[in-house]
Amino acid sequence: MAEHAPSMDAAPGAAPTTAPVAPSDAPADTAEPATAPATDGLAPDEAADAARPRRSDATRAAILAAARDRFAADGYERATIRAIARDAAIDPSMVMRYYGNKAGLFAAASEIEVHAPDLSHHSRDEAGARLVRHFVERWECDETLTAMMRVGVTNEAGAERMRGVFAEQIKPVLAAVCPVPEEAPTRAALIASQILGMALCRYVLHIPPAVDLGRDELIAWLAPTVQRYLTAEHP
Repeated sequence: MAEHAPSMDAAPGAAPTTAPVAPSDAPADTAEPATAPATDGLAPDEAADAARPRRSDATRAAILAAARDRFAADGYERATIRAIARDAAIDPSMVMRYYGNKAGLFAAASEIEVHAPDLSHHSRDEAGARLVRHFVERWECDETLTAMMRVGVTNEAGAERMRGVFAEQIKPVLAAVCPVPEEAPTRAALIASQILGMALCRYVLHIPPAVDLGRDELIAWLAPTVQRYLTAEHP
Protein backbone atom coordinates (compact mmCIF):
# COMPACT_ATOMS: atom_id res chain seq x y z
CA MET A 1 0.00 0.00 0.00
CA ALA A 2 1.39 3.42 -0.93
CA GLU A 3 2.38 5.75 1.90
CA HIS A 4 0.54 9.03 2.29
CA ALA A 5 2.65 12.16 1.86
CA PRO A 6 3.16 14.24 5.01
CA SER A 7 0.72 17.10 5.50
CA MET A 8 1.76 20.42 3.95
CA ASP A 9 0.84 22.01 7.29
CA ALA A 10 3.35 19.89 9.29
CA ALA A 11 6.38 21.60 10.79
CA PRO A 12 9.65 21.10 8.85
CA GLY A 13 11.37 17.87 9.92
CA ALA A 14 8.32 16.47 11.74
CA ALA A 15 7.75 12.74 11.27
CA PRO A 16 4.63 11.75 9.39
CA THR A 17 1.90 10.29 11.54
CA THR A 18 -0.03 7.10 10.83
CA ALA A 19 -2.99 8.13 12.97
CA PRO A 20 -6.34 8.36 11.12
CA VAL A 21 -7.08 11.83 9.83
CA ALA A 22 -10.38 13.31 10.94
CA PRO A 23 -12.72 14.29 8.10
CA SER A 24 -12.51 17.94 7.15
CA ASP A 25 -15.52 20.15 7.82
CA ALA A 26 -14.87 22.09 4.61
CA PRO A 27 -16.89 21.06 1.51
CA ALA A 28 -14.94 18.87 -0.91
CA ASP A 29 -14.76 21.15 -3.93
CA THR A 30 -11.68 20.50 -5.98
CA ALA A 31 -12.59 23.32 -8.34
CA GLU A 32 -11.87 25.98 -5.71
CA PRO A 33 -8.59 27.80 -6.43
CA ALA A 34 -5.85 27.30 -3.86
CA THR A 35 -5.04 30.99 -3.98
CA ALA A 36 -8.47 32.28 -2.91
CA PRO A 37 -7.95 35.46 -0.89
CA ALA A 38 -8.47 35.12 2.86
CA THR A 39 -10.83 37.40 4.72
CA ASP A 40 -9.17 39.53 7.41
CA GLY A 41 -9.67 38.14 10.90
CA LEU A 42 -10.91 34.72 9.74
CA ALA A 43 -9.25 31.33 9.88
CA PRO A 44 -8.30 29.95 6.45
CA ASP A 45 -11.25 27.53 6.28
CA GLU A 46 -13.67 30.28 7.34
CA ALA A 47 -12.18 32.65 4.76
CA ALA A 48 -12.66 30.03 2.03
CA ASP A 49 -16.32 29.61 3.03
CA ALA A 50 -16.80 33.39 2.95
CA ALA A 51 -15.22 33.66 -0.51
CA ARG A 52 -17.26 30.82 -2.00
CA PRO A 53 -20.51 32.84 -2.45
CA ARG A 54 -18.56 35.45 -4.42
CA ARG A 55 -17.22 32.77 -6.75
CA SER A 56 -20.70 31.29 -7.03
CA ASP A 57 -22.13 34.69 -7.99
CA ALA A 58 -19.46 35.15 -10.64
CA THR A 59 -20.16 31.69 -12.07
CA ARG A 60 -23.90 32.33 -12.22
CA ALA A 61 -23.34 35.69 -13.91
CA ALA A 62 -21.08 34.08 -16.52
CA ILE A 63 -23.65 31.36 -17.20
CA LEU A 64 -26.53 33.82 -17.56
CA ALA A 65 -24.56 36.12 -19.86
CA ALA A 66 -23.57 33.19 -22.08
CA ALA A 67 -27.13 31.87 -22.04
CA ARG A 68 -28.63 35.19 -23.16
CA ASP A 69 -26.17 35.44 -26.04
CA ARG A 70 -26.69 31.83 -27.07
CA PHE A 71 -30.48 31.98 -26.87
CA ALA A 72 -30.39 35.18 -28.92
CA ALA A 73 -28.13 33.66 -31.56
CA ASP A 74 -29.62 30.17 -31.82
CA GLY A 75 -33.13 30.48 -30.42
CA TYR A 76 -34.47 28.40 -27.56
CA GLU A 77 -34.80 25.12 -29.43
CA ARG A 78 -31.30 25.01 -30.93
CA ALA A 79 -29.38 26.43 -27.95
CA THR A 80 -27.79 23.68 -25.87
CA ILE A 81 -26.50 23.46 -22.33
CA ARG A 82 -23.17 22.22 -23.69
CA ALA A 83 -22.77 25.24 -25.99
CA ILE A 84 -23.72 27.67 -23.22
CA ALA A 85 -21.24 26.04 -20.84
CA ARG A 86 -18.52 26.25 -23.48
CA ASP A 87 -19.24 29.95 -23.99
CA ALA A 88 -19.06 30.50 -20.23
CA ALA A 89 -15.82 28.47 -20.00
CA ILE A 90 -17.23 26.09 -17.39
CA ASP A 91 -18.25 22.44 -17.20
CA PRO A 92 -21.83 21.66 -18.34
CA SER A 93 -22.48 20.00 -15.00
CA MET A 94 -22.18 23.40 -13.34
CA VAL A 95 -25.03 24.75 -15.47
CA MET A 96 -27.18 21.80 -14.45
CA ARG A 97 -26.16 22.24 -10.83
CA TYR A 98 -27.35 25.84 -10.71
CA TYR A 99 -30.36 25.75 -13.05
CA GLY A 100 -31.46 22.13 -13.41
CA ASN A 101 -32.24 22.09 -17.13
CA LYS A 102 -32.55 24.31 -20.18
CA ALA A 103 -36.04 25.49 -19.23
CA GLY A 104 -34.82 26.57 -15.80
CA LEU A 105 -31.82 28.32 -17.32
CA PHE A 106 -34.00 30.16 -19.82
CA ALA A 107 -36.37 31.30 -17.09
CA ALA A 108 -33.44 32.69 -15.09
CA ALA A 109 -31.75 34.28 -18.11
CA SER A 110 -34.95 36.01 -19.19
CA GLU A 111 -35.86 37.31 -15.75
CA ILE A 112 -36.08 41.06 -16.22
CA GLU A 113 -37.02 43.74 -13.74
CA VAL A 114 -37.74 46.96 -15.64
CA HIS A 115 -38.24 49.01 -12.45
CA ALA A 116 -41.05 51.04 -13.96
CA PRO A 117 -41.22 54.45 -12.28
CA ASP A 118 -43.91 55.44 -9.79
CA LEU A 119 -45.88 58.20 -11.52
CA SER A 120 -48.40 58.74 -8.75
CA HIS A 121 -46.35 61.57 -7.20
CA HIS A 122 -45.86 63.52 -10.42
CA SER A 123 -48.05 65.61 -12.67
CA ARG A 124 -50.11 63.49 -15.04
CA ASP A 125 -48.92 65.73 -17.87
CA GLU A 126 -45.36 64.52 -17.30
CA ALA A 127 -46.22 60.81 -17.23
CA GLY A 128 -45.38 60.03 -20.86
CA ALA A 129 -42.01 61.80 -20.83
CA ARG A 130 -41.00 60.26 -17.50
CA LEU A 131 -41.90 56.75 -18.63
CA VAL A 132 -40.12 57.05 -21.96
CA ARG A 133 -37.01 58.55 -20.35
CA HIS A 134 -36.91 55.71 -17.83
CA PHE A 135 -36.96 53.05 -20.53
CA VAL A 136 -34.51 54.79 -22.84
CA GLU A 137 -32.03 55.08 -19.97
CA ARG A 138 -32.57 51.42 -19.04
CA TRP A 139 -31.98 50.23 -22.60
CA GLU A 140 -28.78 52.25 -22.83
CA CYS A 141 -27.23 50.94 -19.62
CA ASP A 142 -28.57 47.37 -19.36
CA GLU A 143 -27.33 44.81 -21.87
CA THR A 144 -29.78 42.26 -20.45
CA LEU A 145 -32.72 44.07 -22.02
CA THR A 146 -31.04 44.16 -25.42
CA ALA A 147 -30.06 40.50 -25.20
CA MET A 148 -33.61 39.48 -24.32
CA MET A 149 -35.00 41.61 -27.12
CA ARG A 150 -32.86 39.55 -29.51
CA VAL A 151 -34.21 36.36 -27.94
CA GLY A 152 -37.75 37.66 -28.32
CA VAL A 153 -37.17 38.29 -32.01
CA THR A 154 -35.77 34.82 -32.69
CA ASN A 155 -38.19 32.53 -30.84
CA GLU A 156 -41.67 32.35 -29.39
CA ALA A 157 -40.55 31.52 -25.85
CA GLY A 158 -38.54 34.73 -25.72
CA ALA A 159 -41.36 36.75 -27.24
CA GLU A 160 -43.80 35.40 -24.68
CA ARG A 161 -41.39 36.27 -21.90
CA MET A 162 -41.01 39.85 -23.11
CA ARG A 163 -44.78 40.25 -23.46
CA GLY A 164 -45.28 39.02 -19.93
CA VAL A 165 -42.63 41.33 -18.49
CA PHE A 166 -44.13 44.44 -20.02
CA ALA A 167 -47.76 43.48 -19.44
CA GLU A 168 -47.15 42.87 -15.73
CA GLN A 169 -44.66 45.59 -14.92
CA ILE A 170 -46.43 48.46 -16.69
CA LYS A 171 -49.67 47.73 -14.82
CA PRO A 172 -48.73 49.76 -11.71
CA VAL A 173 -47.81 52.72 -13.93
CA LEU A 174 -51.19 52.63 -15.62
CA ALA A 175 -53.02 52.21 -12.34
CA ALA A 176 -51.70 55.59 -11.22
CA VAL A 177 -52.80 57.60 -14.27
CA CYS A 178 -55.19 55.62 -16.51
CA PRO A 179 -58.66 57.24 -16.63
CA VAL A 180 -60.34 53.99 -17.75
CA PRO A 181 -59.01 51.10 -15.60
CA GLU A 182 -60.61 48.36 -17.70
CA GLU A 183 -58.59 49.54 -20.70
CA ALA A 184 -55.28 49.07 -18.90
CA PRO A 185 -54.27 45.88 -20.80
CA THR A 186 -54.92 47.52 -24.17
CA ARG A 187 -53.05 50.65 -23.19
CA ALA A 188 -50.13 48.58 -21.86
CA ALA A 189 -49.90 46.82 -25.22
CA LEU A 190 -49.90 50.14 -27.06
CA ILE A 191 -47.18 51.52 -24.80
CA ALA A 192 -45.12 48.39 -25.36
CA SER A 193 -45.53 48.79 -29.11
CA GLN A 194 -43.83 52.18 -28.89
CA ILE A 195 -41.12 51.34 -26.39
CA LEU A 196 -40.24 47.88 -27.68
CA GLY A 197 -40.57 49.00 -31.28
CA MET A 198 -38.08 51.80 -30.82
CA ALA A 199 -35.77 49.55 -28.79
CA LEU A 200 -35.79 47.00 -31.62
CA CYS A 201 -34.96 49.62 -34.23
CA ARG A 202 -32.36 51.45 -32.16
CA TYR A 203 -30.55 48.74 -30.17
CA VAL A 204 -31.02 45.51 -32.15
CA LEU A 205 -31.55 46.34 -35.84
CA HIS A 206 -29.50 49.56 -35.58
CA ILE A 207 -31.60 51.45 -38.13
CA PRO A 208 -29.49 54.61 -38.71
CA PRO A 209 -32.11 57.35 -38.11
CA ALA A 210 -33.21 55.67 -34.88
CA VAL A 211 -29.61 55.21 -33.74
CA ASP A 212 -28.67 58.79 -34.61
CA LEU A 213 -31.38 60.42 -32.51
CA GLY A 214 -30.08 61.98 -29.32
CA ARG A 215 -31.66 60.82 -26.08
CA ASP A 216 -33.65 64.02 -25.48
CA GLU A 217 -34.76 64.14 -29.10
CA LEU A 218 -35.91 60.52 -28.96
CA ILE A 219 -37.87 61.19 -25.77
CA ALA A 220 -39.46 64.30 -27.29
CA TRP A 221 -40.74 62.26 -30.25
CA LEU A 222 -42.09 59.32 -28.26
CA ALA A 223 -43.43 61.02 -25.14
CA PRO A 224 -46.61 62.62 -26.65
CA THR A 225 -47.75 59.28 -28.07
CA VAL A 226 -47.09 57.41 -24.83
CA GLN A 227 -48.77 60.22 -22.90
CA ARG A 228 -51.90 59.75 -24.98
CA TYR A 229 -51.91 56.00 -24.33
CA LEU A 230 -51.53 56.65 -20.60
CA THR A 231 -54.04 59.41 -19.96
CA ALA A 232 -56.34 60.09 -22.94
CA GLU A 233 -59.96 59.22 -22.23
CA HIS A 234 -60.64 58.29 -25.86
CA PRO A 235 -58.51 57.17 -28.85
